[in-house]
Amino acid sequence: MPALPAVLRRPAAALLLLLVAPGACGVTAPAPGDVPVIRPEVLQELPHDPSAFTQGLELHDGTLYEGTGRVGESQIRALDPATGAVRAAAPLPPSYFGEGITVAGDRIWQLTWRDGVAIEWDRATLRPRREVPVAGEGWGLCRDDGARVVRSDGTDRLRFHDPRDLAETGSVAVTLDGDPLPRLNELECVGDRVWANVWQTDRIVRIDLATGVVDLVVDAAGLLDPARRAGADVLNGIAHVSGDEFVLTGKLWPAAYRVRMGDPVRR
Repeated sequence: MPALPAVLRRPAAALLLLLVAPGACGVTAPAPGDVPVIRPEVLQELPHDPSAFTQGLELHDGTLYEGTGRVGESQIRALDPATGAVRAAAPLPPSYFGEGITVAGDRIWQLTWRDGVAIEWDRATLRPRREVPVAGEGWGLCRDDGARVVRSDGTDRLRFHDPRDLAETGSVAVTLDGDPLPRLNELECVGDRVWANVWQTDRIVRIDLATGVVDLVVDAAGLLDPARRAGADVLNGIAHVSGDEFVLTGKLWPAAYRVRMGDPVRR
């Protein structure tokens, strides 16, 4: 595994912290070592199915959509965002390993990990419409304001796709402090930024889609208290609510959290 950039290894207290609003336009790219680091402020704890191996999370029109993974267990789900109750669910073909999801109009796209396809679901019925080929691995997925679908594949590159058929249209390399940042996982597009879990860490990064530069790091260590970590997997699930509020969860987590990406504290 490649080494993580230093800002993902240092404790938050040892970093320069600046006030940056989520999705803000016109933010100047930070100088190396000066990327702001914040901690999320928990506003509410929400129920979450501890058997859900969360790979994608997105809130749309009052429904929380969740894509889950693992061979033979992968699903697309529509949830009540307040209670976590499953309103509807559909399984993927039993040999598929489900990954990230995003809503695109009246459909939902869902990636598979190494199966080479994405599934298009009817959003109203959660019935599959078709499968389309996708080159490389599928990790995270979101739709940006530029009418593109953005995909992560475990590398340091975000790939852009046409929302109609997921044809690839371009890509951008992601850097943090000038170094490539690999293992980008679950994605959430907000304005001209994309928020990405960094796999196997408790960190989320915010990326400028125009440049690929990380301009904010979220330190979510301790979000799930240690007493409930047994049996849980990594942080992986970002759904934008509004403004600077998000819902965060993880794979096999017994809870989700409505959070505010709170004001940083200068060191």
